Amino acid sequence: MKTSISVAIVEDKEAIRQSLAILVDGADGFVCRLTFETAEDALDQLTREPVDVVLMDIDLPGMNGIECVRQLKPRCPQTQFMMCTVYDEDETVFDALKAGATAYILKRSPPHKLLEAITELHEGGAPMSSTIARKIAGSFHVSPSASNELDVLTTREREILDRLAKGHSHKEVATELFVSPTTVRKHIFNIYEKLQVHSRVEAVNKYLGRK
Repeated sequence: MKTSISVAIVEDKEAIRQSLAILVDGADGFVCRLTFETAEDALDQLTREPVDVVLMDIDLPGMNGIECVRQLKPRCPQTQFMMCTVYDEDETVFDALKAGATAYILKRSPPHKLLEAITELHEGGAPMSSTIARKIAGSFHVSPSASNELDVLTTREREILDRLAKGHSHKEVATELFVSPTTVRKHIFNIYEKLQVHSRVEAVNKYLGRK
């Protein structure tokens, strides 16, 4: 029997927090384990009771969501953090990713997209709202030094990494390149090994020449 994805929600607005909890609990394959109004409460309890995925707001009373992720990630290395916010400014997005978030979804995303993003994140992807993915793709270019580091990659691996840098999901990459998702995951594993990185964010940063 497939184990449900356990989710925690950190959101100060009660109506939104309850709506998200109902959405998660009402969907097959998901369970909302914990909800928090403040980052401080989340920091305390999630350290003791980690979950698979945390939906994290940014604008919280007291400690903000980005700082909460920064402190929680080393304590809960198996937990994946998804920012779920109204903010889409470049600096905010990159600060969240540097803090340890692997996904960034805008609150205006349709409910089914949010559930799909949680699943993708849990399966090793890094889902982003389309506007966020475009910001990331448009903010950098491949520098000459980065190009030298990428010489170890095959043409197919470069094609996959280019699509990851544009925010495409594993499933989208597989469809575009006419291969299976399993094949894409194997190529991504090889990319990580060759570039000596441990995550999609690190691989994309190296591809884009970002230190």
